[in-house]
Amino acid sequence: MKKITEQLKRKSNVILLILVTIIVLYISLKDNLLEVIEETKKLNPFWISIALIITIGYYYFRSLSLYTLTKEFKNDITFKKILKIVFITQFFDGITPSSSGGQPYQIYALTKEKIKIINATNIVIQNFIVYQISLIILGLTAVIANNYLNLFEKVGIIKKLIIIGFIINVIVIIGLFSLAFMKKLNKIILKIIINILAKIKIIKNKQKSISEINEYINKFHKGALTLLKNKKIFIKTIFFNIISLTLIYSIPVIILYGLNDYQSTNLAFSIIASAHVMLIGSFIPIPGASGGLEYAFIQFFKVFIDGTNLTIVMLLWRSLTYYLGVIIGAILLNIRKKR
Repeated sequence: MKKITEQLKRKSNVILLILVTIIVLYISLKDNLLEVIEETKKLNPFWISIALIITIGYYYFRSLSLYTLTKEFKNDITFKKILKIVFITQFFDGITPSSSGGQPYQIYALTKEKIKIINATNIVIQNFIVYQISLIILGLTAVIANNYLNLFEKVGIIKKLIIIGFIINVIVIIGLFSLAFMKKLNKIILKIIINILAKIKIIKNKQKSISEINEYINKFHKGALTLLKNKKIFIKTIFFNIISLTLIYSIPVIILYGLNDYQSTNLAFSIIASAHVMLIGSFIPIPGASGGLEYAFIQFFKVFIDGTNLTIVMLLWRSLTYYLGVIIGAILLNIRKKR
C-alpha cells in the first residue's frame, strides 16, 4: 500500500512538472514562436557543444564531492557508481517539491553499496552542507559584486527575494550543522518527540526507543566530526562544489555565444546573474522550482539580453541545467530497476 502511495505521489509530481513546463513554454513562446524557431536554426553547434560539455562537467564535480566523502567510509567505492547516483538524484530532485527527494534516494543508494545507514546519512548530510556553503559563498559574492556594479537596478521586487533566498540558505546550513554537531540538543529534541509519541501510544517501549536514538545520535555525531576534523576534505569538497556551480552559472553566456552574440554580456555577469537566480530557486516549492526559476532568469538576464535571444537562452539554459539531468537520471533509474 505504501509503495502504491509513493508511486502515485511521484506520478502526480511528474504531471505537475509537465503542466508547469507547458505553461512556461506557452508564456515564453506565444508572442514570438516563429522568430524563436528561425533564430534557433542559426545556433552555432560548436558553442552548444561547449555548453553541453560544461553541463556534464557540473555533474562530474558534484560527483567528485560525493565520491570524496564516500571514500572515507568505503574505500573501494567506484567513481562510476557515484556518478550514476548523482544523475538519479537529479531525477528525484527534479520531480519533488523543493528538491526533497534527492537526499533520501542517496542514502538508500549508498546503503545498497553496503554502507551502513548511519554512515550513508552522514555522507549525504556532509555533502549537502558543503554544497549549501558553496551556494552561499557564490551568492554572497554575486550580491556584493552587484552592489558595486548596480547591474539589476530595474529588476524590482524580485531583487528583494534574493534576501529571502539568502536567509533561507543560511538557516538551512545552521540547521544542518545543528543536526550534525549539536549532540545534546538533538537528544533533547528527539527525547521530547519520543515522549509525545509514547503518550499517544505510537511508541510502546519509550526507554528502549530513547536508548536506541541516543546510540544513533552518538554514532552520527562521531561520523559528522570526521568532516570537521579533516579540513583537507572539507575544503576540497567545497572547492569541487564551487567549480560545479561556476560551470553551470556560465551556461547562459555560452548559449548566447551560440547565437553569435559576443557583446551583450560576459562570463562574469553571467555568473553574477545566475547566482541571483539560484538563490531565489531555493524557496520555490514546486518540482524543479519550475516557473519561478524561468521567471527569475528572465528578470535578471533581461538587463543584458532582450527579445528573441532572451527566450532562446532561457529555454536552452533550462533544458541543459534541469531537463537533461532529469532525463538521464530517469533512464539510469529504469535500467537499474530492470537489473
